[in-house]
Amino acid sequence: MTLERGIFQSSDPKKIARSVKRSSENSKRRKTGAYRSAVSMISFYENRGGKNLSATKRHTLQRAKAELKKDFGRE
Repeated sequence: MTLERGIFQSSDPKKIARSVKRSSENSKRRKTGAYRSAVSMISFYENRGGKNLSATKRHTLQRAKAELKKDFGRE
């Protein structure tokens, strides 16, 4: 899945969610559904940050996952 450059630098969870959703829906390389692929990409970024990821950024990513859930109608 090809993501928009620098999207995880944003502090807006809605912007992150929309961008990752768009990327996952347009991807021809994903092996699972668009929702699962999008959430996995955010989780991957969060896990790669590990202890170096600030609490603010971690919270933003958690809110982005919640936004994805709404955007995909999984609420």
